[in-house]
Amino acid sequence: MRYGRAAERLRMLAEACEQTKRVPTEEPFLREAYVFGDLLDGADPIDHIEVVFVLNLPPEKVAWGSHPPGTAWLVDFLRLDKGGIAYWWRSFQDPVGNHLIRSPVRFWSLGGPEKAVLDALAGRRFNLLRRVTPDAEEERAQVAGELQTALDHLRAVHGSYWDRQWRREHRGLGRYPEHHLWEAVQGYLDLLDVHDERSDSR
Repeated sequence: MRYGRAAERLRMLAEACEQTKRVPTEEPFLREAYVFGDLLDGADPIDHIEVVFVLNLPPEKVAWGSHPPGTAWLVDFLRLDKGGIAYWWRSFQDPVGNHLIRSPVRFWSLGGPEKAVLDALAGRRFNLLRRVTPDAEEERAQVAGELQTALDHLRAVHGSYWDRQWRREHRGLGRYPEHHLWEAVQGYLDLLDVHDERSDSR
């Protein structure tokens, strides 16, 4: 898609995120939304908008590469499965950025859409964007912690895979137990590669 259309679609996504606050819950499930990647670099055209959603879940429920419980309705509500958007989930207790999510910029929070960010992107004023960038030591420690979380998640999925109740709970809306197993494996191996690479470079 052309850059201008991508910037407008991000604005529409921010408005859709705002509507999630109308869902009656004790605490909002979706807390923040960030954009990163090609849109922040001004690429034109853009294959897809890269976004990350911060959830009101603890880190052990948001293992890297997984689709945590309760996110299926968000995918549908935000129309994330309609093409043009690549998305990831993060826990509100973890840093937003990691080895893949580089220098993200928040475009929505519980306070509402970040109008200054959306306007800056629409006008290609990238110097006005406030990016989140950890230092190297923080990133290494973060990868190690997320690797352990991913391994714990993989073991939990593997251990429950043939349990009938678990399979019932992880089936629906076009998703099956196989998806959860594959994502657990992929997320763990992705982090393992990054961890080994960082360890070799020290």
